[in-house]
Amino acid sequence: MPASQFLVRAGLGLCVLAGASGAASASTLKLRNAQAEALTFAALAGWGDDDHAAAYAAFQKSCGAIKHGTLKMRAARPVYGALFKVCERAIAAGNLDREQARAFFEDNFKPVRLAANGQEQGFYTGYYEPVIEGSRVKTDEYNVPLYTAPAHAVKKKQSKVFGNFDRTKIEDGALNGKGLEICYVKNPVDAFFAQIQGSTRVKLDGGKLLRLNYIASNGHPYTPVGKFLVDRGIVSKEEMSMDKIRDFMEANPDEGKELRRKNRSFVFFNEVALGENDECIGAQGVQLTPLRSAAVDKSIHVYGTPIWVDAELPIASEKPETPFRRLLIAQDTGSAIIGPARADIYFGHGDSVASIAGRIKQFGQFVMLVPQTVSIGGAVETKSIPMPKPRPKDIIASAN
Repeated sequence: MPASQFLVRAGLGLCVLAGASGAASASTLKLRNAQAEALTFAALAGWGDDDHAAAYAAFQKSCGAIKHGTLKMRAARPVYGALFKVCERAIAAGNLDREQARAFFEDNFKPVRLAANGQEQGFYTGYYEPVIEGSRVKTDEYNVPLYTAPAHAVKKKQSKVFGNFDRTKIEDGALNGKGLEICYVKNPVDAFFAQIQGSTRVKLDGGKLLRLNYIASNGHPYTPVGKFLVDRGIVSKEEMSMDKIRDFMEANPDEGKELRRKNRSFVFFNEVALGENDECIGAQGVQLTPLRSAAVDKSIHVYGTPIWVDAELPIASEKPETPFRRLLIAQDTGSAIIGPARADIYFGHGDSVASIAGRIKQFGQFVMLVPQTVSIGGAVETKSIPMPKPRPKDIIASAN
């Protein structure tokens, strides 16, 4: 979130066939409402040029969480159980150089290209960790609160709190007097984007850096507000970005407030003990790695799954002309990331990456690396999927 944001998953995608009837059924992953194509690593353009040591380091972070999985957890999801075994080998291997890491992935995984039914490619967006100014106490300048969840909800690890309050009610004071304010920021637009991204760095007026991460939401559906600007003809679908949304909100305070409230979802944070050089923590519970971590639909994908991305992205400029071919690890989730071939790429923190992450909304190849011991039900053994049809513009418009 941040990812912020891959999601409320509604049975769209991969159906696990797990049972006690035998090892074969327990290690088969059936794809539903999705297209699958079994590939070879040699068929992945740019595979040999990637820095696999960097991807492997991110994968080892996931292994640190996966190794705590219980037998029940491993039995329930074949990919999780298989990743557990792969992680045992990764932990035993320790650090690997670029070529050794590449060999490790090739020896332990097989590439399967995914696309949702009716599509030929995956769809990518980007997210980042905002940096904003704030104060522990409310002042005339700092008067927009960032909230935590109630202590009892945090203790019970409740993911939804205050479900009877939408964004409008909360912004109008429904939580006043409950003592849940962590800090205050100057700009309601900053607070809004911190919630969209799912984490933030707050530079307090005393000089301390406060690190906040997603802890819960009010459970209301996430609504991408960019589509309303597109519908009104204020911004074109092709030009839509987080920067365009921010510019509109700040130039039109009253209309911006109304626009924010169309997204009824509201996010709560908790303070985390992270240093200035630490990255934010994803839903898997591990620190994310810029340009190596991705948020995915957790109802479909298992955290720790490697994802090969092949796309042309607007990184060097606003035009989607920068080749992006690299291995990412699924380590986060978000309420706007739904589907078998949907991912949100984590770009890191700060102003330098905010604009880049906010304009990512491109199609590209989405290749899941599946552990060798897991079979994919219905995977087509072919070498190519046809080139994509014209982009469904409604997906692009709703990305923000």
